[in-house]
Amino acid sequence: MTLLDSFAARPAAVVADGVLAHLGDPLREQRDLARGSAVALLGDRAVIEVSGEDRLSWLDSVTSQSVARLRAGDSTELLVLDPQGRVEHAAGVLEDGASVWLIADAEDAPGLSTWLGRMVFRSRVTVTPRPDLELLGFFSGGDAEPVVRGAAASPNGTPLVWADPWVAVQAGGHQYSAAADHPAAEYAWRVAIVGAEAEASAVSDLPVAGLLAAEALRVAAWRPRWSAEVDERSLPHEADWIRSAVHLNKGCYRGQETVAKVHNLGHPPRRLAALHLDGSDAVLPERGAPVFAGESEVGSITSVARHYEDGPIALAILSRRAPTGDLTVRIDGVEISAAQQVIVPADAGAVADVPRLTRLSRRPEGQDPRKA
Repeated sequence: MTLLDSFAARPAAVVADGVLAHLGDPLREQRDLARGSAVALLGDRAVIEVSGEDRLSWLDSVTSQSVARLRAGDSTELLVLDPQGRVEHAAGVLEDGASVWLIADAEDAPGLSTWLGRMVFRSRVTVTPRPDLELLGFFSGGDAEPVVRGAAASPNGTPLVWADPWVAVQAGGHQYSAAADHPAAEYAWRVAIVGAEAEASAVSDLPVAGLLAAEALRVAAWRPRWSAEVDERSLPHEADWIRSAVHLNKGCYRGQETVAKVHNLGHPPRRLAALHLDGSDAVLPERGAPVFAGESEVGSITSVARHYEDGPIALAILSRRAPTGDLTVRIDGVEISAAQQVIVPADAGAVADVPRLTRLSRRPEGQDPRKA
């Protein structure tokens, strides 16, 4: 029996599109999850194992993050960018001393796995999708943590528990948000990779939260996600993703030229904002719902949730030129007021204390481009 089968058998459990959405009371489930007493089954994510002695140096060379020196138990996050610096793939990264474990959104995982496989060439690396593994999310510091850590798979002696780096600006990263009290400071999110039924049985008696609860807490923390905030135009700067997934001082990788250019010059074309929705208690807007300033459409909703304390909230990608005041969201001709919190300012990067990057086209004569 899988964890989904086990949890879905609980009273009031609702399974939609193959994932556990909620168990009858999403707001209570949020409270339990936030205080660390419950777990969430993350059926909308998947695991990829990268093994081989070149795994770290190879991943370092093809992604946005510095991973070459990870040690067993270290966690981080990476992006795969296209040559124009747009986000193609995203994954959490966990090193256990013998393999790197990538946690990706389920819709993104096949494409990420295929792309990584094509990039191996002569490196001593093997890329293996792991559909046999399940994922449990929880918050550190509560009663659920020791139980879930005990249930986590540990094929190489290190429990497979990923610590989300969004909680703080990572080494080599930069935060564009000027918020004095960034909500990510309380976002001690963990994801355990769980294997065999014998390992999973230990968590069968824990309180369970559905994905609606996990998503609401993510939105409240302004945490971007591939399946929600990414489209064919997305740059990491626009979602403040340089905070956790881009190392600004590492060697060359695909898309670095654009990362450097936008970071140096500032003014990314779009920006992420948090919205507090007024009057949408009955119906929440869907992803893609247009956002307006007056009669001008200035962006769209990327994630939406009903938070147990803040009520209806959303993330939205807006035009850089969108005003910073209140906006409106339209649902079937009905306008919903949206109080805006600026996450990425319009002049992101164009401030005096932002570290400047050397443009690849301007490197000193004779410098090895691989060390740029």
